[in-house]
Amino acid sequence: MRTRRLRHIFQPDGKAFIVATEHGMIWGPDQGIEIMERMLTRVLAGGVDAIMASYGTARRFAGLLSGVGLVLRMDGAGTILGRMDGPGAQFYTVEDALRLGADALCVSAFPGSPHEEATLEVLARVIREAHAWGLPVMAEMVPGGFGSGPRFQTLESVSVAARVAAELGADWVKTTYVAGFEQVVQTCYVPVVTLGGARQDDLRTTLAMVRAGMDAGAAGATIGRNVWKAPDPTRMASAVAAIIHRNATVEEALALATP
Repeated sequence: MRTRRLRHIFQPDGKAFIVATEHGMIWGPDQGIEIMERMLTRVLAGGVDAIMASYGTARRFAGLLSGVGLVLRMDGAGTILGRMDGPGAQFYTVEDALRLGADALCVSAFPGSPHEEATLEVLARVIREAHAWGLPVMAEMVPGGFGSGPRFQTLESVSVAARVAAELGADWVKTTYVAGFEQVVQTCYVPVVTLGGARQDDLRTTLAMVRAGMDAGAAGATIGRNVWKAPDPTRMASAVAAIIHRNATVEEALALATP
């Protein structure tokens, strides 16, 4: 079952383009995701392979999401109304994910942060429980935690974080693109996809990062804000998909992303 579910996300070329949509768990109705059905319709029209979603989104829009892979966000932390400095926690169970028909799960971990051990423990527990039911797990590895400074955005830190996820049993890893990303991919023995990160004002910046990640051997990308906050989310999704699945250049992709 694990192989069957992975094939709902990773296409025959071994690559995957996943759009992350669960940011409302922290930010609420942020710009771009105020009306979830509208946003989902737009990005799906761009030809994405899978959607990473919160429990509420996966349950409410099950019909809309039935034609693509579903990656369920299993964990969470505080919201913008609080301090947002805790370790996070597992919010849902594997049984919850199975009832929703999820194809895979996502859990974040923060190596190097004050909450390193707690987040790795949650990741390991979810992997163990998910694999007992044939569910694959994507580990979102963020050295130092979200908002960490430059000292964590290094090739060494990202390489360590990705390898730790593989050692804990993750089926694939989502992590930050850094110069020398080839080393991250080569030393992590499960597929690696690039993390979209904070919103970029210039579409070219995101497309160039995706292109560089693919050139370094990445198996795709998982991007949220830089797709659904784009001026035309459908075009931007189509542009990223073209890089991942059709080996488009940055210039070719940029032409697809803009009217």
